[in-house]
Amino acid sequence: MCGIVGYIGTEQASGIILNGLEKLEYRGYDSAGMAVFDGNKINITKAVGRLKALDEITHGGESMPGNAGIGHTRWATHGVPNHVNSHPHYNEQETIAVVHNGIIENYLALKDKLIGKGYAFVSDTDTEVIAHLLDYYYKGNPLEAITKVLHRVEGSYAFGILFAEYPDELFAVRKGSPLIVGKNETGSFIASDVPAILKYTRSVYFVDEQEVACLKADSIRFFTVDEEEIKKECVHIDWDENAAEKGGYEHFMLKEMYEQPKTVQDTLMPRIKGEDIVIEELGMSDEDMRQIRKIHIVACGSAYHTGVTGKYIIEGLARIPVEVDVASEFRYRNPVLEEGGMVIVISQSGETADTLAALREAKERGFKVLGIVNVVGSSIAREADNVMYTWAGPEIAVATTKAYSAQLIALYLLALKISKARGVLAQEEISCMMEDLKRLPDQIEMLLNNKTKIQHFANRYIGAKDIFFIGRGIDYAISLEASLKLKEISYIHSEAYAAGELKHGTISLIEEGTLVAAVSTQKSLYQKTISNMVEVKSRGAFVLAVTNEGNTEIEKAADYVIYIPETNQYFTNSLAIIPLQLFAYYVSIGKGCDVDKPRNLAKSVTVE
Repeated sequence: MCGIVGYIGTEQASGIILNGLEKLEYRGYDSAGMAVFDGNKINITKAVGRLKALDEITHGGESMPGNAGIGHTRWATHGVPNHVNSHPHYNEQETIAVVHNGIIENYLALKDKLIGKGYAFVSDTDTEVIAHLLDYYYKGNPLEAITKVLHRVEGSYAFGILFAEYPDELFAVRKGSPLIVGKNETGSFIASDVPAILKYTRSVYFVDEQEVACLKADSIRFFTVDEEEIKKECVHIDWDENAAEKGGYEHFMLKEMYEQPKTVQDTLMPRIKGEDIVIEELGMSDEDMRQIRKIHIVACGSAYHTGVTGKYIIEGLARIPVEVDVASEFRYRNPVLEEGGMVIVISQSGETADTLAALREAKERGFKVLGIVNVVGSSIAREADNVMYTWAGPEIAVATTKAYSAQLIALYLLALKISKARGVLAQEEISCMMEDLKRLPDQIEMLLNNKTKIQHFANRYIGAKDIFFIGRGIDYAISLEASLKLKEISYIHSEAYAAGELKHGTISLIEEGTLVAAVSTQKSLYQKTISNMVEVKSRGAFVLAVTNEGNTEIEKAADYVIYIPETNQYFTNSLAIIPLQLFAYYVSIGKGCDVDKPRNLAKSVTVE
C-alpha cells in the first residue's frame, strides 16, 4: 500500500512523478502529494482523493517546475485522510521534505522527545516525526543525519528525502517496505514498484534492508546505516510495458482473469521435463524431502486460501501433516516448530508485512523457509532461503485472480514433487496427474468464454445483502476464496463455511431467498454436500451449485448449476474458482463499484 516515486535529473520532475504515481494507483491510496525543488526552495502540493485531483491542481505538474522531486500516494495508517496528514511532510523551516511508506512503531516516544526540544507538529502522522528528526540531526551532512535517524526509529519504512541545501541529490532508504532505484540517460529514479518507472528505464537496483541510496542525475551510490559505501548489481527488467495496461478490457481485474490460462501455462510448463517435475529453485534433494516431518504454510488473504488448498493436496498426495496459519497469528501464537519441519510462505507481492514477519520468525528459530512469490527481487524473495516464483507478471487489480491461480499451480507441483521423492505415488499416477495439469489452461479458457451465463445469473443478485458459500474438503478452500472475492469488490456481506458446520449455528441465518453457493467437486463427498444443499433449500435458500460435468444428480437439490470440466480431484480449485471470480466481478459491475480499486483495500499490505 502507498506509493513512492522520485526523480532527479535534467527533465522536469513533476510530470515524471505524476506518471509514476499513476502506475502505482493499484496499491490503494486516499491522498496524493509532491515535493519539488524549484532552484530556491522545496514546494509541496497535496490533494485528498484520487491522483487526478493532484494532477489538476498542478496543471499536470507544470505549476511545480524543478528537476528534483518526490511524490506519494498515501493509505492512511496514522491520522485521518486529509490535506494536513497527506505526504510529503516538511520540517519547520521547510528545508527538508519526506515521503514514507510503512509504520514507525516508536513514533510517539520520538515525538515526545522532539516536542521537548521545541519542535511543533501540525499533522497526526508518524511521518512528520521523521522530517523533524532529520532536522534535529542535520548538521550539514545529509547522509549522517539519515543514518542517525535510522538508528533510532523502529518499524517498517521506505523513505524518499529532499534537502534544500543539497539540491543535486535525492535520498532513499528502506526497511521492511519495498523500494527500487533506477537510472537512465537523463537522471535517476526511486519507486515503490517497477511499473512506476518502466516507461523511463529498465535498469534498476533493489534496495536492501537498512540501505541508503544517494541519487544524483548522473550517479547512484549505496551506503549501510554505518555510512559504509557498498556496491550493488544492476538488474534488467524484461516486463513488457503493456503488461501493466488494460489491453482493451474494461478493468484490470477482467484482463487478469483472462490472463489466467497463460499464467497457469507459464508457471507450470517450465517445471515439467518429460515425465519429471523439476523445481530447481526448491534447493532440496529427494533425501531432503524424505526427511520432512511437517509443513507449515503461512500467508494472508487469498494466499492463505491457496495454503488451505495446499494442506488438502500435500496431505493427500505426499502424506505429510500440514498446518496452515494466517501470518499475523503465526507470529504471535508462539508456534511449535519441531525438527524436520518446513515453512512455506506465500505472497503475491513478496512484501506482505505479516508474512514477511512470519518468515523472519521462522528463520530466527533456525528453520529454512521456502517463499512462493510473484515479484522478483521482493523482500520475501530475497530473505527466503529458496524461492519458487509464480510468473504471473504484474497484477494491477487489488483483488487477485491470476496470481491466486499461479500459487495453486506452484502448490500442485510441490505436492507432486514431494510425493514422488517419498515414494507415495507411483510414476504412472504422477504421469496421469501431470497430463491433467497440462489440460488446465485450455479448460480455464473454456470456462472464461462461457462468461455470458454467469453474467446473467449475477445480475439477479446485485441487490443481495447476504450470500453464503459452502463446501467440504478442497471445496471448502474454494468457498473461502469465492467469498472473499465477492465481499472485497462488491461490498456484499458474504461468508464461507465448511458445509458440515451449517447445522452448528449458521443455518439459523438462512431465510427465504438467501443465495447459498454450494461447491461440490469432490466425488467422495457428493452425497454429503447434496444433503447440506437440501437443508438450506428447505429453509428457503436459492441454491447455486458448482460441480463437475456428469454430476447431474445435484440438479435435484440445486436451483442453478454451473459445470466445470473433469480433472483430478486435487486440481478442481483451478477450475471451480473461475465462474465464481466472474460472478463476483459481474455483481460488482452491476452495483457500480470500483472493481480495480475497492474501498479501504490495498494491493500490497506492507503494514501489520
